[in-house]
Amino acid sequence: MTKLMRIAIALTLWLGCALPAQAAVTITFWSHELGNSFPHSFFSLRGTIDANGAPVDANYGFTAKSVSPALLMGTVKGRLDISKPFYISTSDAQFSYVMSDAQYADILALVAAWDEKTGDARYNLNNRNCVHFVQEAARRLGLVGLDHPELMKKPRSYLKAVAQANADRVTIIGQNGKTYLASLPPLPTATPATIAAPAPAPQPPAGTSSSMSTTDS
Repeated sequence: MTKLMRIAIALTLWLGCALPAQAAVTITFWSHELGNSFPHSFFSLRGTIDANGAPVDANYGFTAKSVSPALLMGTVKGRLDISKPFYISTSDAQFSYVMSDAQYADILALVAAWDEKTGDARYNLNNRNCVHFVQEAARRLGLVGLDHPELMKKPRSYLKAVAQANADRVTIIGQNGKTYLASLPPLPTATPATIAAPAPAPQPPAGTSSSMSTTDS
């Protein structure tokens, strides 16, 4: 081995140690079955942004704004649904996917597009419910096998079908929320530098309830 090659290898190893490890935001798809609420699906975003290291910890679902017989008649007002920790812990983590910063930004654009404050929040039990919301998230990630008309009111069955269709691209979890959450490493603490950096972690939209989802399919 030449002296120049030894220097090059040493420099490469030094850079590998000196540079911060790359991180990314992971999107996890969840289902919640009958219990204290109707079946529901949602996704969580957790990790750190590659570009600036800012921590991200959020979740989003989509539901009807109120429960009434109108749900069975057609389109009603909808809203984003932000699940509380207990609700997540009693849900099931089906699969996860590590996103690039560009994909993370696209998921945030989806959230804004379905938010009643910034986009179209129409809810329809048959063609624009919580399962359609996570279906669109999966589509923006480039996942395949997303069309299952017979499962669009069955969150768990739908997400399991998508996970199987993308088994080589996603991490299949299949755990209850309490177990899955306990396995996650702690997020880094935000610093002034990361807080001031572009593309910070999203905050729940103004006016969005932080209560458990109670109406969805």
